[in-house]
Amino acid sequence: MTTIPTERSPDSSVAFLRDGYRFIGRRCDRHGTDIFQARLLLEPTICLRGRPAAELFYAPERFVRAGAMPKRAQRTLTGRGGVQGLDGADHADRKAMFMSLMTPTAVRHLGQLFDDEWRARVPAWESGGPVVLYDEVARMLTRAVCAWAGVPLANSEVDRRTAELHAMIEGTATLGPAHWRGRWGRRRAERWIGHIIDRERVGTLPAPAGSALRVIAEHRDARGRLLPRRIAAVELLNVLRPTVAVDRFVVFAALALHDHPAWRQRVRESDEATENFVQEVRRYYPFFPVAAARVRRSFDWQGYHFPRGRRVLLDLYGTNHHRTLWPEPERFRPERFTGWRGDPFALVPQGGGEHLTGHRCAGEWITIELMKRAVTNLTTTMRYDVPPQDLALSLRRMPALPPSGFLITNIRRTA
Repeated sequence: MTTIPTERSPDSSVAFLRDGYRFIGRRCDRHGTDIFQARLLLEPTICLRGRPAAELFYAPERFVRAGAMPKRAQRTLTGRGGVQGLDGADHADRKAMFMSLMTPTAVRHLGQLFDDEWRARVPAWESGGPVVLYDEVARMLTRAVCAWAGVPLANSEVDRRTAELHAMIEGTATLGPAHWRGRWGRRRAERWIGHIIDRERVGTLPAPAGSALRVIAEHRDARGRLLPRRIAAVELLNVLRPTVAVDRFVVFAALALHDHPAWRQRVRESDEATENFVQEVRRYYPFFPVAAARVRRSFDWQGYHFPRGRRVLLDLYGTNHHRTLWPEPERFRPERFTGWRGDPFALVPQGGGEHLTGHRCAGEWITIELMKRAVTNLTTTMRYDVPPQDLALSLRRMPALPPSGFLITNIRRTA
């Protein structure tokens, strides 16, 4: 049996926060392998990267998600009791509920709502001053996904609800005030959505058939029981929050168009080019850093021993930048996706494996649709200038974002 290379530090949690997206990759490079062990949050943790590791990680007979996500992440990002922490029949039931929302028609409808929001904002941008794209896209996505999900949202609420959703996203891998804002945002949002769930269930807020609000509020498990109010709120937020998080991918797309201007014309001329461009943005730029699981029962893999209950982290960013999977991984090359037929264990910005039965993000198709709409608007609907600003993308910040939020000026309609 081969011993898993182990970090000497008594605990690597501070190093994880310091190195961010490169924490696992740097140590794998140093050890000359795609596996090592470290203590994180005072607990022995096996860290993996690469396609074979992703295929292993998403094997349900090997791993469980219950108890894998640190509590600080549950108190900010995912909530307690949501689909991300379920296994077996409970996970299959809850995942089927989410996947019922992801029909091609429903995905296109959300994309159209986002498109309508974008086009409605352009006249105000023309007559106003500089626009921070990140802030604007976040509000547009909040309005669009709430309308799509059947969640009532007054204009006066948009900024507040967007801030709560952002706080949950940004408070996970941080210490101090940002983390506490994330917990505050989670509590506020769960109370807000919990009241809406109650109103739908008693009939004072009838939601459209097939909407996320109605499907989740009225979902019954295998025993015929409604989801508890708090769990239903968590799951509805698991529709709203990840959709708003696509604002980062939109900013990354704008950054890629700025850094690689030749692609502006290519995406205007070809749907295939737009698809390739979006996939490369998802591969190249940092989104979710890692996924967590625990060993279901002890097993051996490639000569390494995985003891029962051991926490395991899969490096999503490192897998998307693995040299054996992606030639020249640090170059932005959308053409690499020409003719690509997909690989559920190679491109894993939102997790790997199968959508229908596994732990891959149910909203991945929504993400791609929204990004394609955004790229079309950035290249066809309007023209704009990018003034001097700080667009440096630090891989130490999780989740990553250019400090300026991508400022644009001199906006004018073209369509």
